[in-house]
Amino acid sequence: MTALITRGELATAIEAGSVTVVDALGGEYYAKQHLPGAVALVRADVDELAPILLPDRDAAIVTYCSNPACPNSGQVADRLTALGYTDVRKYREGIEGWTGAGLPTESV
Repeated sequence: MTALITRGELATAIEAGSVTVVDALGGEYYAKQHLPGAVALVRADVDELAPILLPDRDAAIVTYCSNPACPNSGQVADRLTALGYTDVRKYREGIEGWTGAGLPTESV
């Protein structure tokens, strides 16, 4: 099971630039709003795109999706771990928890 990260820890890491955030929803959800600096990576594309989007397998990576009930972030995190990424955590509350706390998002 993937380790979790709190909202406060994630906000601090984003601000410090010490984490790569992965939006596991992708598509129109990513375009509408995503966490600051997040890259879109859905489960179906992990094997193909992870080496391009996430070249450092030892870098801190945090996955998220919509809310605690959404399985996408866990699936992406598990696959990244299986591919040899060593520091993968999941932000369980997702975009709903982030925006619910009044934190900023980006869009395309």
